[in-house]
Amino acid sequence: MATTNPQNDTYGALNDACNGSRYLIVRPEKGRLRDLFRYAAFGDIGGGAAFLETSDAGVLAGEATDHRWVIVVSIIVRKVISFFGKPMEWTGYIVEFILNLLSENGNLIGLLYNLFHGKVVIPQRGSETFISTIGQFDGRIDLFKSESLAEDISGSSYAERGMQVEMGNLVLMDLCIMASKLAYENDKVVRNVVVHHWKMHFVDFYNCWNDFQKEMATQVFILCDKPKDANLILISFRGTEPFDADDWSTDFDYTWYEIPKVGKIHMGFLEALGLGSRTDAVTFQYHLLANCGTSSIGKKKLEPLMENRTAYYAVRSQLKSLLKEHKNAKFVVTGHSLGGALAILFPTVLVLHQEIELMHRLLGVYTFGQPRIGDRNLGSFMEVHLNIPVPRYFRMVYCNDIVPRIPYDDKTFLYKHFGVCLYYNSLYFEQNMKEEPNKNYFTLRNAVAMHLNAVWELIRSLLMKYLYGPEYKEGWFCIMGRVIGLAYPGLSAHCATDYVNSVRLGKKRTIQMSSL
Repeated sequence: MATTNPQNDTYGALNDACNGSRYLIVRPEKGRLRDLFRYAAFGDIGGGAAFLETSDAGVLAGEATDHRWVIVVSIIVRKVISFFGKPMEWTGYIVEFILNLLSENGNLIGLLYNLFHGKVVIPQRGSETFISTIGQFDGRIDLFKSESLAEDISGSSYAERGMQVEMGNLVLMDLCIMASKLAYENDKVVRNVVVHHWKMHFVDFYNCWNDFQKEMATQVFILCDKPKDANLILISFRGTEPFDADDWSTDFDYTWYEIPKVGKIHMGFLEALGLGSRTDAVTFQYHLLANCGTSSIGKKKLEPLMENRTAYYAVRSQLKSLLKEHKNAKFVVTGHSLGGALAILFPTVLVLHQEIELMHRLLGVYTFGQPRIGDRNLGSFMEVHLNIPVPRYFRMVYCNDIVPRIPYDDKTFLYKHFGVCLYYNSLYFEQNMKEEPNKNYFTLRNAVAMHLNAVWELIRSLLMKYLYGPEYKEGWFCIMGRVIGLAYPGLSAHCATDYVNSVRLGKKRTIQMSSL
């Protein structure tokens, strides 16, 4: 009986996807409040058209009408974020400076002493001692059981075990969450930690063009476990900066680009990788559909100019060189928050570009607190490439983290997660699930439980040192974040601290558990 390779089937399906791509672009900066009210209250297409740009009238009359509430919410949230954009930027700049001023002078007492003696150390942004807000939340930089990393990766049984994270591959998970956290730092900090603390080979740090933000705002770095005959190549994308309004606006953007027989993909995340621009939507076809004739023409014009400026092309080029140099190496892609979305989108585009050899060398994708990147069809398309012969894509979700629960997912909001979900509750019990509990977050039924859980997390933060040891002690800045979590539980739960703790303290649990 003849058999078929499902991967060949999906690659073949791409040949039929060159025509008929559709898109919906939401532009909150256009239109008036009156247009928004008409669209929200009465479903008036004319009112919605003031904010929307579509590939055809069918999208405006179809999806834009059926899903108008998610579009309205997206417009309102992004307008609010835009309004507070500059104050958020200034606040972040001041907070980051003050935190580094305190840390470089030995905290408040040391600062007062140095001030009295005229020896105050002024933080230098971009230096190897200037730490990001995320790094100030959680100062841990050393790997857990780092001395066994090379053995775990190079051992002959490792390939046979595949990516059975739920069966105890703690070392690689820890490397991924620490690399995801480290991606928030500047290039000098990243190099210093990789080389001097992790004893690994630092390859490069990239600050790339983000067309959504219209600036160099997508950061990613690459390392190898050793400089010669490496077994592991790791790619880590930076996530959402706490005070960056554009990053948060990307997370709440509803704009999508649809590839026939593949699915809908979040357009803001594509722009962050440098794979098109909403100002000229045809550029997405040029970048995504590499097997199309028109796409090949576009790539000849665009890729040479883009290769050193956009994350996808820069990373892919470096990855090909590294895999050619290190014959036995496989690669892992990781990221926290927005970085997690870019981490899973990177191999998705490799599949679209039919980079079969690269995909064969993919060891796995680990994401932490990742937002949804597309619809159910995209998930079905990618699971063929990420589940054979063993699962290679794992999403870590901590408790009530809001970011993995956006964009919304129900009969009105079409975004869907895929891959294996490793869910951790606030007791750090791990559960292997298809989808995290309370998948849409914004429900009155769960509001009381989430706020009570935030109270427990605040109490727990004061006890971590005594429960688990001094390396788990949470500083005053982290505790302040827990206090903010009393009002906004989903924000404090998004902090990388709980993801590091989940990986290192996680305990298996087989019975159904609540979100506590």
